[in-house]
Amino acid sequence: MATRTTSSPPTPAARARLTDYPVGADALDLYRMAPAPVAAQWQAMATGLTALREDAGISVAEMVARQIQEFGLSFRMTGDSEERPWPLSPMPLVIGAAQWSTIERGLIQRAELIEAVTADIYGPQRLIADGHLPATLVAGSRFFTRKVIGARAGRNADGTPQGNGHFLSVYAADLVCGPGGQWRVQGDRLRLANGVGYALENRLALSRSTGALLGDVHVRRLAQFFADLRSGMARACSRESPRIALLTPGRLNQSYPEQAHLARYLGFPLVEGRDLTVSDDRLYVRTIAGPKRIDALWRWIDTNALDPLAFDARSEIGVPDGFEAWLRGGVELINAPGAEVLESPAFAAFLPHLCGVLRDEAPILPNVATWWCGQPDQAAAVRDRLDELVVTSAFGRKVEGLPAGHGLAGGTLSRLTRETLLAAMERRPLDYCGQEIVRLATTPALIDERFAPRAFTLRAFVARDGNGQWTVMPGGFARLSSTDQMQSGWMGEGDMSADVCIVDDVPDEAQNQASGAGARAALVSTRLDQASKVRRGGGILASQAADNLFWFARYAERAEITLRVIRAVLGSMIEVDASAGNNPEAVAALLGLLVEWGVVSRATARLPVAQAAHAALAETTLAGGVGTIFARFRNAGLTLRDRLTPDFWRVVSRSLPPLDSHRPGALLRVARELIERLNGLSGLVAENFNRGPSWRFLDLGRRLERALGICATVEVLGGDDAEALGVLLDLSDNQITYRARYLTGPARDPVLDLLLLDPDNPRSLMFQVNAMCDHIAALPSLNEDMMPEPPLLQAQALQGQLRGVTIDLFDEALRQDVEQQLLTLSDTIAARYFLQYEKDRSTGGATLLA
Repeated sequence: MATRTTSSPPTPAARARLTDYPVGADALDLYRMAPAPVAAQWQAMATGLTALREDAGISVAEMVARQIQEFGLSFRMTGDSEERPWPLSPMPLVIGAAQWSTIERGLIQRAELIEAVTADIYGPQRLIADGHLPATLVAGSRFFTRKVIGARAGRNADGTPQGNGHFLSVYAADLVCGPGGQWRVQGDRLRLANGVGYALENRLALSRSTGALLGDVHVRRLAQFFADLRSGMARACSRESPRIALLTPGRLNQSYPEQAHLARYLGFPLVEGRDLTVSDDRLYVRTIAGPKRIDALWRWIDTNALDPLAFDARSEIGVPDGFEAWLRGGVELINAPGAEVLESPAFAAFLPHLCGVLRDEAPILPNVATWWCGQPDQAAAVRDRLDELVVTSAFGRKVEGLPAGHGLAGGTLSRLTRETLLAAMERRPLDYCGQEIVRLATTPALIDERFAPRAFTLRAFVARDGNGQWTVMPGGFARLSSTDQMQSGWMGEGDMSADVCIVDDVPDEAQNQASGAGARAALVSTRLDQASKVRRGGGILASQAADNLFWFARYAERAEITLRVIRAVLGSMIEVDASAGNNPEAVAALLGLLVEWGVVSRATARLPVAQAAHAALAETTLAGGVGTIFARFRNAGLTLRDRLTPDFWRVVSRSLPPLDSHRPGALLRVARELIERLNGLSGLVAENFNRGPSWRFLDLGRRLERALGICATVEVLGGDDAEALGVLLDLSDNQITYRARYLTGPARDPVLDLLLLDPDNPRSLMFQVNAMCDHIAALPSLNEDMMPEPPLLQAQALQGQLRGVTIDLFDEALRQDVEQQLLTLSDTIAARYFLQYEKDRSTGGATLLA
């Protein structure tokens, strides 16, 4: 990919791009409202993007899209079953340092105000007692958590603060830009800092796509913010080197890709509730080496789902007794339970007044004007000015007369809808808010090679650093709307994202010293632990992660052997030298194997060979169909995103080739392409995975599945028929080895010895068993006496049995016994190292055991 490493003089076409930007000089547009020095940096950014287009010969949007694909950046909209590529505009928002300084001060002021109000709600409640906050406002919030009142809000018996002494450690605010460049807060994000990972990803993709351009316009880096965020989370932990984990609801969550990327970037284990357990008021993650303590948990789930024993008993994503562990100081939760109480829109009506009460100052960043109908005078004001306002749910719940998750502009209502809404507001006024209609400012977006205005909101992020002080990310996550209004708090159909670049008049000295690849590395380098001691190893491996790695590899190997069988069937039709040749018995045996594995039905296997092969490649309903296996393979990969490199993820997420022909040659090309893809994946595993427990479980799953495949193919092809034995050699890639070793054609004993008992053949049964013994022996033991555990004992017993037999004694009974031992070993590995699941080999399904 072409990238610009030095500034180049703009062409006449490049100079004209923002000059012809189709908004008036007095428009509510971020570029048009920018002071002259910042407008010049906007122009420099546009000029640089145009120069990149001319140098590379492809659009900058395509360059960015390629980086998005390289990194596997994606998201899921509500109702989507599949993820979508992350939509990033090549043109960032540009904000000058002077304007950003005001925004920073306003964000810190607001974070401190919200912290103080939250501490009072769960502490002395003076604001309620003195009449500054209605009790019904607090109790009505769906995020109010009664059990947190008085909990860890003060000090320990010895006078030291309980935990980190704060409810908020990470805070986000949605900002809108108004006339004259005045910024206002449209909403507070206290539960989840959604978008913080996408802000990082946007910068990563943009910096990789544009070379030194960001440095040329003096854009501030993000790395220090994430270093401060991590040190702030570690600050309250009692151990010198605390273990911090990110708690995810799971891979089906809308922002799971973001969570996985954040966990990988920050070096946090990505865990689900079922990975965690509480013992003696401390939180532990179940790992292959036994329970390991978690000191702090960055939760990405609501308080109500956090602990089924303390809150919603129906929650399946929380941690039983997790709330109790937090109460007793056994774990830090970020943010603290109940911290999201002020996220309800109704609180915005009171924050300006509370800023004066608690801080004796006016808000630097004012709210979007809000009126809560729970007070008679404000309810009357909303009714009287209904045509000028948007009516929303006061507490974020679905309420009568309003669509779920949306407000209604009073001026657009029909007579019947208006009457229905007013009647509902009369019955339960406290459930409604009125908010001023916000005219969103626009920003230049590069769409179809032209700059066009797009309405936008900016999500800014604040976090506590290692000293407990607030620090603001020098940038953020901008959402560009496909309409004039934002209909929800997250990406909608047709919306785009954009990086937010804070620019200085002069370059940052550290950034100015780096250029080209060095600049890109500096932009993404975490520099989180510059003073940390040298360590080796890959950190902890949670039991569920080991389970996913094991089955991920098994699905990959299962797909490969299935494709090899299909390739052999198709090759027998069109290749003169194919081992199956015109031997109908060998072809029938291969088709029978596909039936046994659940790749095709018996009826399908009776069709002409090309039709049967096409059905096998396209099958997505039968358990063993190629489409089914690849879907499970990809789903397993989705749970490992925090562990997979971009190269790895690209192979995993690639869609299957189209099956637009029943011609044997076309089908054979598809089978070969998929085999090559899987072989490439094996190469990445061999070269890119550190030789730690993660790699061992990947290779362990592959070796076990390959051993089962060898047993199955030997069963149907391991007789005395020379052509069938030739197919067996083809399936296992042993033709060259066999020909180099023997001058005669395929014969039973030599072929089977090569495939079953040769310890030096990487595709022999013996090799797989030896490798499994080595892997299991290297895994951590729970026995203090260091005696072998059941998986190793079983693997070594099988190894000894195979070592003590010659090929003339390897009969069908022994083959069946070996296959059964392999299946038993799989169950034993699961029982020892994984969460307690019962796996069905044919489907890969899982059922939680009581």
